[in-house]
Amino acid sequence: MNDIKIGFIGTGQMATALAAGFCQSGQVLPENIFGYDIQPESLARFSSRVPGCIQAQSNLDVVNNSDLIVLAVKPQIIPSVAPEIKTKDPNKVFVSVIGGITIEWLAQNLGTEQVIRTMPNTPCLIGKGATGISSHEAVSPELVASVVNLFQSVGIAFELPERLIDAVTGISGSGPAFVFQFIEALSDGAVNVGIPRDIALQLAAQTVMGAGSMVIESGEHPAVLKDKVASPGGTTIAGLAALEQGGLRAATINAVVAATERSIELGS
Repeated sequence: MNDIKIGFIGTGQMATALAAGFCQSGQVLPENIFGYDIQPESLARFSSRVPGCIQAQSNLDVVNNSDLIVLAVKPQIIPSVAPEIKTKDPNKVFVSVIGGITIEWLAQNLGTEQVIRTMPNTPCLIGKGATGISSHEAVSPELVASVVNLFQSVGIAFELPERLIDAVTGISGSGPAFVFQFIEALSDGAVNVGIPRDIALQLAAQTVMGAGSMVIESGEHPAVLKDKVASPGGTTIAGLAALEQGGLRAATINAVVAATERSIELGS
């Protein structure tokens, strides 16, 4: 797929993560990446992270020079951008990473049914992303498969019904921020019992990364893995009891639900 030309309308953190990840995976050549943002400093950061990419002169310039156009602006911005990039070219494919904006809305306002809605997350930048993908019924299965393959080059990607994409936003799109906060809390706990902060942070981050890898690689349920660590009367079960008392499980569930509901609100 490295001969495909991919344009980014909006060059913020998500667009940068995807563009850099696609290039690092070898799926796309940097000179086939186009980007435009109304904020010059955002476009400059994008270009610095994707050396060799092309800085477009406008949103329309991105569309004209790209086969696949990634919409990466904020939800409140897309209504003003859509009329500018509306197309009559049936070969243009739009891939949205905008939270809450439906496929139906995009198709109506972009002038084409060649629309794919995705929800990736920023770990795509290091090849550890998690993406949900849904498409308009008019998009060919072959095209959908190629986009799924593209996103799989920067992590894992699943094709899902559109009704579940907002939920993907809640767990994967927003999830890294939840995990970052947990890592911070773990390291703060370690500092509280005397470990130097720089070492505490590395221990916390490595612990979270290692635990996540064990879930994926072992195929075992997290509860099973948890029970293997928590021996009777030991340190781990004491810590788990403190987490339950503090409401970690309920708070985490509520965070995913709140993020999902907010994604739905943004599209209404």
